[in-house]
Amino acid sequence: QVQLVESGGGSVQPGGSLRLSCAASGRFVSINAMGWYRQAPGKERELVADMSSGGYANYADSVKGRFTISRDNAKNTVDLQMNSLKPEDAAVYYCHAGIENAGLEFSYWGQGTQVTVSS
Repeated sequence: QVQLVESGGGSVQPGGSLRLSCAASGRFVSINAMGWYRQAPGKERELVADMSSGGYANYADSVKGRFTISRDNAKNTVDLQMNSLKPEDAAVYYCHAGIENAGLEFSYWGQGTQVTVSS
């Protein structure tokens, strides 16, 4: 059983910072892309940032220059450092990983962590 366990999140004022962390556990061959999505009320889930196993990072335009994704392949973790947070960044943030087993890739999600940005 593969699990993605998230930590971090919370409430912060505009301009503040938060750090999200996600750790994958269980039995699997490898992890391909690993990253973060978010979903605000009444909106579709959207990609925030992800990183390939080779270290290539991909960011949503709305977070470029403010958010930084990092990954530790040895620990099967991915972090998201969020700086200069804006009210529009408020959402439930979900960790995602494409995990390979038996020659196939399966999509896994964390349980979600709330990020609130308000004064």
